[in-house]
Amino acid sequence: MKNKFVAFCVLGLLAIKANGQLGGSTVFNAFNIPSSARVGALGGNLIAVKDGDLNLGIYNPALLDSNAHKSVALSYVNYFAQTNFGFASYAHHLDSLGATVAATIDYFNYGQMTARDETGADIGKFAASDLALTLGCGLPIDSNFTVGANVKLIYSALAEYTSIGAAIDLGGTYYNDKHKFTAALLVKNLGLQLTTYTDGNREKLPFEVQLAVSKMLRHAPFRFSIALENLQRWDLTYTDPNADVAVDPITGEVIEESKFVFGDKLMRHINIGTEILLTKNIHLRAGYNYRRRQELKVAEKPGLAGISFGFGVQIKRFNLSYGRASYHIAEASNSFTVSTKF
Repeated sequence: MKNKFVAFCVLGLLAIKANGQLGGSTVFNAFNIPSSARVGALGGNLIAVKDGDLNLGIYNPALLDSNAHKSVALSYVNYFAQTNFGFASYAHHLDSLGATVAATIDYFNYGQMTARDETGADIGKFAASDLALTLGCGLPIDSNFTVGANVKLIYSALAEYTSIGAAIDLGGTYYNDKHKFTAALLVKNLGLQLTTYTDGNREKLPFEVQLAVSKMLRHAPFRFSIALENLQRWDLTYTDPNADVAVDPITGEVIEESKFVFGDKLMRHINIGTEILLTKNIHLRAGYNYRRRQELKVAEKPGLAGISFGFGVQIKRFNLSYGRASYHIAEASNSFTVSTKF
């Protein structure tokens, strides 16, 4: 069974067209921003921790199992400017099928914005928002392997322009309880725009492949996780197309910059998170997102860009989580999540 599962994952990846897209070239990118406080505190990616947390099963459906039965999670993120977003989710285990299903509603509210005509004159206000309904299912193959899928229906509105999209996520996890080790493979946002904002302008969804592992130390209260993101595309660096190009004064050939070396390109795929399990009910969290830091830091004063932290507290039947993620020296986002079981 193990060999069949590995072969299935490899063949699935070989069948995928590897033409990755970066920000600005795809639609519905807001849903790639983590709404969970726990995920946000750990750098923005946590798809390989299997502990029955519904907040993680939302992103990787292969993490959904019977431990999440009758779980409810509510999350809110105070983002930048007037932007606020979050989700509400519920999970239920189906004994007859041996599967665990979850329903999640994600929302993004971008607030009121000023509309202007071609001369720059103020002509009023308009609103923008996104909404998604996700139905997920996790199914165990054996005691170690679980597979899962999300089906997502997305609605987006920008003033009088609207768009509808549909996508699926496919995930698989391997969990070894004895060694407290988890590995996960996730293929996100396989889908398309059903209706477009404007006629004849169909855009791509932010397709992505992720691979992650986590390990909890046996004799110390630490859990480490490493996630590899955007594996469908090697070079995630950005070059300004309007920047001046250096030319060799003798040959006239363009001088290639050596700024983006192998190590830099590799690190832009890596997200690192650490949890300190002080007690069963108190967890401290921290994360580091190298790509976020390189893209958003101010060279003269980088500050905490790319660094995140938070905590989780269990109070009776309620689990409360807080996360703070620094994107730029001028701003950071705060996220709050509460979950419980009926």
